[in-house]
Amino acid sequence: MPRTIGFVGLGIMGLPMATNLLDAGYDVVGHNRSDEPEATLRERGGDVADTPREVAERTEVVFTCLPDTPAVESVVRGDDGLLAGFDEGDVYVDHSTINPVATAELAADLADAGVDMLDAPISGGEEGAIDATLSIMVGGDPAVFEACAEFFEATGETVTHCGPSGAGQTTKACNQIVVAAQMVGVSEALVFAQKAGANLGAVVDAISGGAAGCWALDNRAPDMIRGDFDPGFFADYQYKDLRIATDAGETYAAPMPLTELAHELYKSMCANGMGRDDNSGVMQVIELLAGEEARVEG
Repeated sequence: MPRTIGFVGLGIMGLPMATNLLDAGYDVVGHNRSDEPEATLRERGGDVADTPREVAERTEVVFTCLPDTPAVESVVRGDDGLLAGFDEGDVYVDHSTINPVATAELAADLADAGVDMLDAPISGGEEGAIDATLSIMVGGDPAVFEACAEFFEATGETVTHCGPSGAGQTTKACNQIVVAAQMVGVSEALVFAQKAGANLGAVVDAISGGAAGCWALDNRAPDMIRGDFDPGFFADYQYKDLRIATDAGETYAAPMPLTELAHELYKSMCANGMGRDDNSGVMQVIELLAGEEARVEG
């Protein structure tokens, strides 16, 4: 595989991923719609292109990490998009979380142009992107997946080929269903503990070591009870991902009663100006319903 690769979308996840690729010895040509992340990429040893098209023209493998389906469609299909710059035999890897049906359609259009696509959504938050410990769920041709394994090893810890095009996005939807359920469940438990007069720190310590133990308790609950909702993963992205999951649930007639409830809670969070908080900030909606905050001193 080539040593020079492209990366479009240098946000809270994309920039540290591109940095890890640089640290692994690859040359990275990046592009972002705002200038500051591009400047940071330059400082870390990367190069910058003016458009996605230029990224594709200068590289044979291009990664994207973008916020939603319209953004991916624009970056790939736009007048100065990747599709205009790709050559036959190039590879496109999308780390965004988007609709699995749209992913399959995009992969088919790229295949018509002789370009292989992998949908490879990620999980692990900003910490995972920085530490290169992401979980990467990949859909697409197994041979293309194997050829790109060295790149995934530079950015992730758990890398799984999940099936044909769209399977990575389906798996990510499953991931977000479980993540949202954890965040809502932990929030309810902490607010209940507060209302009942329990010691919140002790509650977190006690239940983290038992059957209730989960990622949200280990990585978010200590901050939640201090009112620290600095984003590792924006709540409005969680809301977007739950819309993807519930839409796909409609398409496949899969019942999602708990996910629908989480979807409404995150919708309320975003409607109340909390969309740029961490997704663990859904506790604030439960607190509003309870009329009391669940906090510890210090």
